[in-house]
Amino acid sequence: MKHSFRLLLLAILFPLAFVSCVDDEEYNDSPTGNFEALWHLIDEHYCYFSYKKQQYGLDWNQVYESYKPRASAAITPGQLFEILGDMLGELRDGHVNMYSSADVSRYWSWKEDFPANYSDSLERRYLGTDYKIASGLKYRVLDDNVGYIRYESFSKGIGEGNLDEVISELMLCRGLIIDIRNNGGGILHYAERFASRFFNETTLVGYLQHKTGKGHDDFSPKEEQWQQPSSNLRWHKKVCLLTNRGVYSAANEFVKIMEVLPDVTIVGDRTGGGGGMPMSSQLPNGWIVRYSAVPSYDRNGKDIEFGIDPDVQVSITDTDYARGVDTIIETARRLLTE
Repeated sequence: MKHSFRLLLLAILFPLAFVSCVDDEEYNDSPTGNFEALWHLIDEHYCYFSYKKQQYGLDWNQVYESYKPRASAAITPGQLFEILGDMLGELRDGHVNMYSSADVSRYWSWKEDFPANYSDSLERRYLGTDYKIASGLKYRVLDDNVGYIRYESFSKGIGEGNLDEVISELMLCRGLIIDIRNNGGGILHYAERFASRFFNETTLVGYLQHKTGKGHDDFSPKEEQWQQPSSNLRWHKKVCLLTNRGVYSAANEFVKIMEVLPDVTIVGDRTGGGGGMPMSSQLPNGWIVRYSAVPSYDRNGKDIEFGIDPDVQVSITDTDYARGVDTIIETARRLLTE
C-alpha cells in the first residue's frame, strides 16, 4: 500500500503533541511509582528493542533489575530525574528524552562520540559574504561553476517559490552540492518538499511499521513510503549530498529519500540516525517522556536508526583544515567536475 511521508510530519513537527498519561491509579507519584511507570511505558511502546539487542545486547529486563533499587532510594526529584535519565540512556536513542521543569534528559553520543567533519569557519570561506538566502537555504555558485546549497536545519521553512528561484539561479552549473551536515532534523515536510525537486516520477523510498501490541515484536507489516515528484522546476544534473554524524531525524530521512536516485552521491561521514517516529507520554509526577514508536526503513528494508553510510567516505583532514580547505566539499567538487 502506498503510504505518504506526511504521516510522519506531525510527529516530527510536534514531538510532544502526542501525549498520553500513564495510568495514575496503577502507578503512584513516588520514586518507585514513577520508575515503574517509565519502565513499563517504554517496555510496551518503544520500537527498537529487538534491533538494539542485536546491535549491542540491550536487555530491558536487566535494566529493570539494575535501576529499580537506585530509583527506590532516590530522595530528591533531581536524583530521581538523573537516575531515570540514565536508564533511558541505555536505549542509545537521540529521540528518547524526559522533560521536567528543570532539565531535559538526552542521549547525544550519536554525534558527540565522533569527529565533527564540519566547520562553520570553513563554511564561511566557501560561502563568502555575497551568498544568497532563500528562507532556510543559503546558496551560491562556486568558482568552478558548481552550485552550493547549505540547509542547516529542516526547522527552517522553504516554500515552492524559494526552490524555484534557487534552482533557476543554479541551473547552468555543472553539478550541485547540497550540504546538510549538522542538520539535526526538524519538519519532515520541508525535507520532502526539497527532495521532490530531484525526482521525475513517483518512487518507492522506504517503509515504516506500527506497533500493534505490547510485545517487543508486535508490529504491523511494513508499509511502503513513496516520494512524489514536484510539478515545479526540477534539477536534472548530478548532486553530491554532504553528510556527517550531526545529520539526524528528518535530515536522516532526507538522506534515505535522496540515496535512491542514481545521480545523487552521498559524500562525507555516516549520518547520526534517528529512524523512529517519536511519541510522548506523561509520568505520574508530570514529567513528559518522548520515545521512538514507529520504525522507519530504507528502500531495501534496512533499519536506519543508527545512520546511513555514505557512498564516498571522507573526513576533513588536519592538513586541509589548517589550509582553510574543507576536504569533504573539495571531494564533492572533484566528483562533480570529473
